[in-house]
Amino acid sequence: MLKHRGFPGRLSGTDYHFTIRRPGKKGATRLIARVRHADRRPADRKADAAFLAALWHHFGDRPFPRGNLDAGRLSWLFGREVIPAEEPFDPESYDALLKIDPGKARAAFPEVFDGENSA
Repeated sequence: MLKHRGFPGRLSGTDYHFTIRRPGKKGATRLIARVRHADRRPADRKADAAFLAALWHHFGDRPFPRGNLDAGRLSWLFGREVIPAEEPFDPESYDALLKIDPGKARAAFPEVFDGENSA
């Protein structure tokens, strides 16, 4: 499992984790597209935005391996702002390649991209 050096481990001051420390004994947790309801708590939305900002800062629009990124946190963005970067895609692989869809990411989390020129 690739560890993304320099990537924040969690949202500062919270228990919202962005990375995992070690691979699971049964393999990687399956990535799923979780439904984000409009009534989500502000803290959850803030964690999603901070995680997307960290992904954007670290990888930009380039493909990146899943590695030690937390499956739960990824699943809140998966299928919308974060999409597979390869076919076939294995949602249970630490080596699976992902990428950010900049258009959908900007639309869903404009605060992450404030002050940036549109691509």
